[in-house]
Amino acid sequence: QVQLVESGGGLVQPGGSLRLSCAASGSIFSRYSMGWYRQARGKERELVAIINRDFTTIYVDSVKGRFTIFRDNAKNTVTLQMNRLKAEDTAVYYCYTVQLGVNYWGQGTQVTVSS
Repeated sequence: QVQLVESGGGLVQPGGSLRLSCAASGSIFSRYSMGWYRQARGKERELVAIINRDFTTIYVDSVKGRFTIFRDNAKNTVTLQMNRLKAEDTAVYYCYTVQLGVNYWGQGTQVTVSS
């Protein structure tokens, strides 16, 4: 059973930074792509960033140049470094992976960007 546990959310002022971490267990982590999604109140869940097993990355346009996703296969973690945060980045952020056709989600961590 794959388990994803996020940490690192919180309240930050516009222009600030936060780092989200996701610890994965229950599978051979290095074999699979990992990602972060977010869901703002009243909106659909959207992809933020993906890192593939070959370390290539994909970002949604709205976060390019501000967010960085990276993984540590030795520690089974995937991290989202978020810089120059904006109010519109406020959302619940979810760690995600799909393995053998099954979607797995973390419990989510709240990120609030406000002065």
